[in-house]
Amino acid sequence: MDEVMADALGEHIRRYNRDFQAGISLADLDGKWLWEVVAADRHDALQGYLDSDDFFESLEVMPDAQRVIRKLQQNYEVFIATAAMEVPASFAQKFRWLARHFPSIQPSHIVYCGDKGILNADFLIDDNPRQLRRFQGEGILYTSPHNIHVQGYRRVNHWLDVEKLFLN
Repeated sequence: MDEVMADALGEHIRRYNRDFQAGISLADLDGKWLWEVVAADRHDALQGYLDSDDFFESLEVMPDAQRVIRKLQQNYEVFIATAAMEVPASFAQKFRWLARHFPSIQPSHIVYCGDKGILNADFLIDDNPRQLRRFQGEGILYTSPHNIHVQGYRRVNHWLDVEKLFLN
């Protein structure tokens, strides 16, 4: 969900720049996680954003995600898998966010997990190569600044690429 359907990184950067009068941009993260760019003494602030009552509900939807997912649902059984165990406070927020932005996805098609290697599906689109390594189907890497140099997976840069891959 995060960094594929929801722009968690954009919100993380926005809050950090606001609170610390910083100017971090996506270009600063070339091949790095935000945690690698921010000074260690500010990591508690980064975690605090994730643990807040509104972080996950305030995320912007990735461009074209809603339209493409609706089209995918006409030809595929679509499940949303989120590694919510990494931020347990996110469960309810993510559920509400999905209900608001993706009402066609039934609650029975939302999977909260830690290791997505447990999933039994044909495809997994994810920004985190760690989640693709143990996945038994085909892992498709959704481009994000931290994974820009990762190789070994089919890659999509945005939802228009997903549409071309599965619907054309």
